[in-house]
Amino acid sequence: MDYGIKGQSVLIVGGARGIGYAAAELLAAEGCGVALADINGDAAKRAAEKLAKDSGAKTVGIKVDVTNTDQVKTMIAAAEKEIGPLSVLVNCAAVLDDKLFMESGPADWKRMIEVCLYGPMNVIHAVLPGMAERKYGRIICLASDSARIGQARLSYYAAAKAGVIALVKSVAQEVGKDGITLNVVSPGATNTELRQEREEGMRAQMGDEKYAKRVQTVLKMYPTRRIGEPLDIGSAIAFLASRNASWVTGQVLSVNGGFVMP
Repeated sequence: MDYGIKGQSVLIVGGARGIGYAAAELLAAEGCGVALADINGDAAKRAAEKLAKDSGAKTVGIKVDVTNTDQVKTMIAAAEKEIGPLSVLVNCAAVLDDKLFMESGPADWKRMIEVCLYGPMNVIHAVLPGMAERKYGRIICLASDSARIGQARLSYYAAAKAGVIALVKSVAQEVGKDGITLNVVSPGATNTELRQEREEGMRAQMGDEKYAKRVQTVLKMYPTRRIGEPLDIGSAIAFLASRNASWVTGQVLSVNGGFVMP
């Protein structure tokens, strides 16, 4: 598909694997230069090297802690040095807990808010001046439908992602005049490495038989009878990053196999 974005420079935060890397594959195939940033700098560099080899795109891997504003500024400078002024930002970096609220505490909440809300806030704040000056930008943040309807055992994750939704809608109203759009992609359960790690922990706790029943119960909650794959979400990100989405801003796009129909 021709998204009309050949030559654009893309920064994907949390792009070393999962949904971020799937989006990177699609955007690189469209002729974009891609910077992959991740708290695991070695993984980011390996992912960038693989992406360059597979697609021929210009890429760079960068280590960043999105809770650190100095590192965020350094990341942007490094990305623009290698692939040019940024026109597209994708915020995928996240952490995930699976706890009842009463079993959690302030340290859990602080970590979640810092990564999942302050992280996108830090990066958006740092890229906006350049985009505004150039009168063009596409910003896509990942959230979760738990932020829209609530979900047991994900209370403070849902709270952080609800903050992201409010942030995106509010900033979109401020910068539309500068040719910048901001949108949210809200995935359902997706077969990423992060989810696989979480599921393996649950299997170990529950045992194979109970875990297999749980898997079937989860699948029945999806009209499509499957969970998502990273490319399902990456395709939505690629559309919102494109010129074809120039009149879409401040929106939340649920890509969830029908799990929630808000």
